[in-house]
Amino acid sequence: MAKKKIENLSFEESLSELEIIVHNLEQGALSLEDSMTLFERGLNLSQASQEKLKNAEQKIQILLAKSGKPQLETFENEGDSDSTSNH
Repeated sequence: MAKKKIENLSFEESLSELEIIVHNLEQGALSLEDSMTLFERGLNLSQASQEKLKNAEQKIQILLAKSGKPQLETFENEGDSDSTSNH
């Protein structure tokens, strides 16, 4: 099965493929060469997905500015494991 070019994938398709790649890599049954190929595709998918999210946020900012609504606020999840403060 031929894989679609990353730029032609929707955000959801990219996430789905990333989940499959992570699963396959975690299994540890692939050769080093196959693992590296999958890792590289996963990295490219991740970067493309981040760019799509950034573009979506910019579009939202533009729409909010045009409508006179306040700017987006940063969301801070208290349960975030990356948080350095103690809650």
